[in-house]
Amino acid sequence: MKKLLILSTALTVVGYAARADITVMSWGGAYGAAQNEAHVKPFAAKMGVGAAMIDNDNPGTAIKAMEEAGNVTIDVASVEYADAIRLCDEGMLAPIDIATLPAGDDGVAAADDFLPGAVTDCGVSSDIFGTVFAYDASKITGTVPTTAADFFDLTKFPGKRGVHKGAKALLEFALMADGVAPKDVYATLATPAGVDKAFAKLDTIKKDVVWWESGAQAPQLLADGEVAMTTAWNGRIFNAVLNEGKNFKIVWDGQVFENEMYVVPKSAPHLDQAMEFVKFATSTQGLRAQAQQISYGPARKSSLKEELIFKDGKTVMGPNLPTAPENMTNALGSSAEFWVDKDAELNDRFNSWLAAN
Repeated sequence: MKKLLILSTALTVVGYAARADITVMSWGGAYGAAQNEAHVKPFAAKMGVGAAMIDNDNPGTAIKAMEEAGNVTIDVASVEYADAIRLCDEGMLAPIDIATLPAGDDGVAAADDFLPGAVTDCGVSSDIFGTVFAYDASKITGTVPTTAADFFDLTKFPGKRGVHKGAKALLEFALMADGVAPKDVYATLATPAGVDKAFAKLDTIKKDVVWWESGAQAPQLLADGEVAMTTAWNGRIFNAVLNEGKNFKIVWDGQVFENEMYVVPKSAPHLDQAMEFVKFATSTQGLRAQAQQISYGPARKSSLKEELIFKDGKTVMGPNLPTAPENMTNALGSSAEFWVDKDAELNDRFNSWLAAN
């Protein structure tokens, strides 16, 4: 029997590669579990292969390291949109022709079925997720936070803040919290004064920040009472509410949403099998299935033609998706083009700011 292995740490890839015909790198936690149920297990059953799932904090970084070392041991990875574009530009990913992707279940060609921007030269959207902030309603009494500005208000809402350790999405969030309209965020952030403005806003909470790096850490910080509020990926909070009974509340104001992408490394050992997995996972039913496991929106119109119900069989997913109309009032679509251009520069600035007293 062929083996399908879903991997996410380079260390583990080496250990398992000998018994795998295809390896896929993912993020783990509730997200990895959703992909496992929606994509990995069904694909394995259809193809008659074995399957396993392991975690990684940033598959894009791992792909780059493997390609540069000339030792690529994975076949598919789930990466952020900007990484999909950057790695493609650097010649590290195999091209994906949208014409080879399956039509929607309604017969509409993939090129017309996917939402704008959901398919790039080397990547296909697996979902649309939002970076939001959340609080534990059981620990905040009286007035509750409702705006991005509230996240930065330590007087009105005292307590530590959980924050993802990185510039992307955080700088945009800081500017929106400081009153910059979503439509003006990237124009502002493209200027030295705009960057200074974002970091000045972050200065107001810096001494009270608890930094997190893995997506699973954000809901855990809330659950443990280590922070009063935390930025998070919305599906991780939703999962903690429905699967763990947590009384967490998402504040959608100031959310930054973007596509997550399946990509295939240029030197993937099993290129044909990798492309078949991508086609299966990003089909109408593949994207619907993932959205029924975790509250990230599917990027195909055909996937949204029927009401999405969470795996519990009763929870309607629509209002919990980043793209629900009521969650888009003061939201920003992440600009991959901006971050492909500015990632190194702004993360250097972020790291210098982090190291300063």
